[in-house]
Amino acid sequence: MSTELPSTISVDNTTEKTSITARVVNKGDTESPELKLSVVGFDALKVTAVKGCAAIPRAQLPEGSNSGFSCAVGKLAAGKSKTYSVSATYDLQGKGKICLPVTLGGSGTLLWQQGPVPFGTGKPTPNAPDTPLLLGTDNVPFGPDTSASASPSAPGTLPDTGPSDGTVVLVLAGGLLLAAGGAGLWLTRRGPAPRH
Repeated sequence: MSTELPSTISVDNTTEKTSITARVVNKGDTESPELKLSVVGFDALKVTAVKGCAAIPRAQLPEGSNSGFSCAVGKLAAGKSKTYSVSATYDLQGKGKICLPVTLGGSGTLLWQQGPVPFGTGKPTPNAPDTPLLLGTDNVPFGPDTSASASPSAPGTLPDTGPSDGTVVLVLAGGLLLAAGGAGLWLTRRGPAPRH
């Protein structure tokens, strides 16, 4: 299993709204079991809706996140994918991240996790209609305190994906991501970054 996010998103400078396409892919040679995809926002990025998915109750969000939706993907045939339209807001004065965990439907076992990965830019455009944000890049908010010391990731840098040291602490129950007293699941194997 794998997930994909767009390399660039655009944030409306007036409303701070943006749209993101999240995709879950079966790259194996057999049909997958029942799957669930979660779309979780952190810090300046808040997920407001995912078409066809249910909001994760605030008390059940992963630690540190501000929003999330759970999507019943079902079974995916070999080589097939399913796409979800994500609506979000992004506070351009901060740094935002998104996370896409894929779990086994019945047991809640974590199969794959992309992120939390940042969207951002080192060159904000406050007077333009929108600001383009690059995947895998920390945002440098526009303002008098912006300095060269706050250097973002190099443009084009791909995020770490799959189980990694940055895996969110999760308790998986009933197909939803839960944060319960700091208990959770840590995966420490770093997966290879995909090549586009």
